[in-house]
Amino acid sequence: MEKIAARIKKYIPKSIFYAVRPLYHFLLAFFAALVYRFPSRALVVIGVTGTKGKTTVVEVLHAMVAASGAAVASSSSLRFRIGDEEVANDLKMTMPGRFFLQKFLRRAVSVGCRYVVIEVTSEGIAQFRHRFIDFDIAVMTNVAPEHIESHGGFEEYVRAKLDLFWRLASRDVAIINRDDALHQRFAAATAASKVWYGNSGIVWKDREWRIEDAKIDSRGIEFRLREMRGAAARADECVVASSLEGIFNLYNLLAATAAALVLRLDNTAIREGVERVKNIAGRMEWIQKEPFGVVVDYAHTPDSLKKVYTFLREWTSRFPPPASRLICVLGAAGGGRDKWKRPEMGRIAAEFCHQIILTNEDPYDEDPARILSEIKSGITGDQLLVTKVMADRREAIRAAVRSGREGDVIVITGKGAEPWIMGSDGTRISWDDRAAAREELMENRKAMKIG
Repeated sequence: MEKIAARIKKYIPKSIFYAVRPLYHFLLAFFAALVYRFPSRALVVIGVTGTKGKTTVVEVLHAMVAASGAAVASSSSLRFRIGDEEVANDLKMTMPGRFFLQKFLRRAVSVGCRYVVIEVTSEGIAQFRHRFIDFDIAVMTNVAPEHIESHGGFEEYVRAKLDLFWRLASRDVAIINRDDALHQRFAAATAASKVWYGNSGIVWKDREWRIEDAKIDSRGIEFRLREMRGAAARADECVVASSLEGIFNLYNLLAATAAALVLRLDNTAIREGVERVKNIAGRMEWIQKEPFGVVVDYAHTPDSLKKVYTFLREWTSRFPPPASRLICVLGAAGGGRDKWKRPEMGRIAAEFCHQIILTNEDPYDEDPARILSEIKSGITGDQLLVTKVMADRREAIRAAVRSGREGDVIVITGKGAEPWIMGSDGTRISWDDRAAAREELMENRKAMKIG
């Protein structure tokens, strides 16, 4: 049905379509829900939105619910899971179309799922893909500039995220990152019950869970979550230990834990769920750690890039110079997507990276050379001397791997676990940053043995 609607849209003059676009999206959402008999009404639906961390929160919360013994489904940028069934998300679309989602929810009902966790995007909201889905819980991770061109400005992007919270009823629950600069706007947007989480713990109504003995290092994240009653602590506590790394993943774990507490999952389910998630594909995923590190991460915005680079610079600081370099392979998407961020990402790379290799990402219908030139325009000073431009992504990864030495970290950003490189006219080239890195590491080891 979505494909039929898309074909019809091609024959409508743009000026007319823009005028009726809200009605078009609304009717598609309504008919999709009608066809599949409003399946969300039979489910507890948790929507996770924000700029970064959505996929990780969905994956961790899914694992927690599954550990409790309950049947659960989830939809994320990585995969679609319904009970024991799993299909990779190769749509190049984090939040699928309206008919896909409603069919997915109906299937979840038919196999006996009670809970569904959905990754909700700003563009999905703008196209009403979330409409006629009865969300019981909405989770806000963080908000930073992204999709500025497609929304028409940062304020419009924020308003899209807020729309998920506006539609919550008073009986529903809003889970909000209180350490985010926009947390008050999200709180003011809804009459739902508020759950606050941050680096000190979780608060819901008259209940408080405090973080104690938090450790974040190269081995992962560990903390105690103790429920407080007045000035006294309860004897029971939840010890959370995860192989995920970085302060940003502490927040992701807390967001998932807050949702688990609202669902009244016990400490065992929370702890075991966290332990089940060894890594998130393409999210701070270590391909190797010794003798030099290789990391693949989806970071494709200035904010996420800075967080990844900050963490990895701290990681390399364990080694004495000069064997402590951060070698960065990065690009930016084409197709008119957030052109503003390209020089800014170059500037951030210049601040953190010892060597920069600019390369092709998803050019769509744009000239790849122009995209790379715009990123490079943000790189100034001495870092220009250690910057390479290699349009072929395979060659860029190969060059990075061959330059690696003990103590270095090579970080490949932008695509994560995405299975395609998107070209002009909708062409797709099969691709996987992780596979390419593993193959080049193997070839490098062979070459060193021969040498």
